[in-house]
Amino acid sequence: MHRIGLILAISLAVLIQVSCGAADATSAPAQVPAQAPATLAPAGLAGLTGQIQIAGSTTVQPLAEQLAEAFMALNPDVMVEVQGGGSSQGVTMAGEGTVDIGNASRDVKQSEFAKFTSLTVHTIAYDGIAIVTHPGVTLPTLTVEQVRDIFAGEIMNYSEVGGPNADIVVVSREEGSGTRAAFEELVMAYKDAAGESKTKLIYERALLQQSNGQVRTAVSTTSNAIAYLSFGFLDSSVRAVPINGFEPTAGNVKAATYPIVRPLNMLTNGAPNALSQAFLDFILSDAGQAIVGEEYITVH
Repeated sequence: MHRIGLILAISLAVLIQVSCGAADATSAPAQVPAQAPATLAPAGLAGLTGQIQIAGSTTVQPLAEQLAEAFMALNPDVMVEVQGGGSSQGVTMAGEGTVDIGNASRDVKQSEFAKFTSLTVHTIAYDGIAIVTHPGVTLPTLTVEQVRDIFAGEIMNYSEVGGPNADIVVVSREEGSGTRAAFEELVMAYKDAAGESKTKLIYERALLQQSNGQVRTAVSTTSNAIAYLSFGFLDSSVRAVPINGFEPTAGNVKAATYPIVRPLNMLTNGAPNALSQAFLDFILSDAGQAIVGEEYITVH
């Protein structure tokens, strides 16, 4: 029994040391992901108790729920509650300290860092954004420029981009969505011939949906629909379109051939508390990243 107690004490000391190091490395409000090197899954630690409240991105939500279940299985005296609400809400609630961790499926804006000066970013995964159509629509490939013009309502028939002679039905996420914000930054923003930064607006007649799941359902049930969708929500009910000739896969993202990629972030108000740090350490461990890798792209 004394030997077991000694092992547990050593494990706890190691966790505290790692937690302090991680907190020091991520305290500055900069757009730099707080990551840890790959490690083995931390064992459940004696005395690890309490509650972690998480809210924000609906893209990160199902992944956070899976990670929370695995963490609670290792630490049965810990309760992790995960809610949605959108990336903007995740940033605000983390910045105000009303939750322990906020989820955001996009980079934090400079205006948000200015408002919440202690906001700290922990990147737990990367996610590609796929362009998907109704299964009845086949497109050989699209360029980013063609995607931009489609979602701006400037290309209105699939025949203009190598598809069938059919009017395009644009489906988009609502304002405040992390997926939409990332799509606007990665696709709708561009530099004109003079090198000036411009952003095209999403087509005003786009069908707006409140989650990735709703987008997938809308595209799968609406003839000639097209939308952008998180990799984690791809299934056989929609058809993914290659971009620049490359399929939306994790392998192509890591090979830097698929261009529409964003971070999945967890946010804390300054350094995480000890329990939240333990959860983040688990997420960045080999076991946590194995869960991430089932549907998303790992950070190491």
